[in-house]
Amino acid sequence: MRWCLLLILLAGLLPQAARAQVRIKDITDVEGVRSNPLVGYGLVVGLNGTGDQLNNSVFTRQSLIGMLSRLGVSVANLATQLQTTDVAAVMVTASLPPFAREGSRFDVAVSAMGDATNLSGGNLLVTPLLGADGQVYGVAQGPVATGAIAAHGAAQSVTQGVPTSGRIANGATVEREVPFRLSTEHTLTLALRNPDLTTAERIATAVNQAIGDGTAHVSDPRTVTLEFGGRDVVASLARIEDLPVAPDSPAIVVIDEATGTIVMGANVRISEVAIAQGNLTIRVTETPQVSQPGPLSNGRTVVTPQTNIQISTGSSHRLALLKQTVTLQQLVSGLNSLGVGPRDMITILQNIKAAGALQAELRVR
Repeated sequence: MRWCLLLILLAGLLPQAARAQVRIKDITDVEGVRSNPLVGYGLVVGLNGTGDQLNNSVFTRQSLIGMLSRLGVSVANLATQLQTTDVAAVMVTASLPPFAREGSRFDVAVSAMGDATNLSGGNLLVTPLLGADGQVYGVAQGPVATGAIAAHGAAQSVTQGVPTSGRIANGATVEREVPFRLSTEHTLTLALRNPDLTTAERIATAVNQAIGDGTAHVSDPRTVTLEFGGRDVVASLARIEDLPVAPDSPAIVVIDEATGTIVMGANVRISEVAIAQGNLTIRVTETPQVSQPGPLSNGRTVVTPQTNIQISTGSSHRLALLKQTVTLQQLVSGLNSLGVGPRDMITILQNIKAAGALQAELRVR
């Protein structure tokens, strides 16, 4: 009978523990496996009169003259006569995905630089994309999609979204690869996205149990080093990424005073403390009275001000006892029992921390 009861208790606990676990790939990154930012300068053509004003955007005029010159059209003597509003100078940004190979495609973002009002319907001309080392890693070109709506009339205008910024899906082609061969590495490093020594130790334990002792060791709260030796790196890393781990988190309370937002971690606890919270409210009401003279009299209309002042000290509030909590649910229930709004709750939490009863780090943004 006791064994049956024990199995029932374990069966009730196992699903809860399983829900708390996540895959290692969801909380870590492999050092060296990352995207690389790219940037370029180009021209968008084909705009319906919503491009740059060439008299105001000198760089657009110079870029247009340079592009036409490279195509064999000489407009140097007619530079001052260029008045088109169908061209816009733009910055093109993108992220080169890890392990991108020559010929593969990726998305780019396009943003206006001058006084263009709408990039919808425009076409980006061939634009080299440069990396941090100044080398060309991709070339972008294609129609710009903004997903915005802009309509203007004589007395009213409507704009939905941002028409001066858009994207080109699969608009760039990889021209140069970033040299990195995962299969030739013998040592890799897992970087935790949320540094925590307990979580790092759990990751190392799970890896050593699955792959073999000595494969993983913790260097610091953010870093877990993997030593593969003669094992297949790709196969081992694929197995490691899918291992379940229960991440730990510190006790932190984050407060955003601008919006009145309060976020608490699961490990936040509070010691027993007594709280009295009351507001001093002063309400001033002006009710002017208008006194008018009688008919056919020589009097004049007089406005007599009347002021009503009410003061409320919140005397109905009493000293409340907030008991020691062992779970986040108990803490939330205890704070809600005070019957105060988010703004007052922020002040209460700050004072509980000052009294030493809040067993968590308090971060105010």
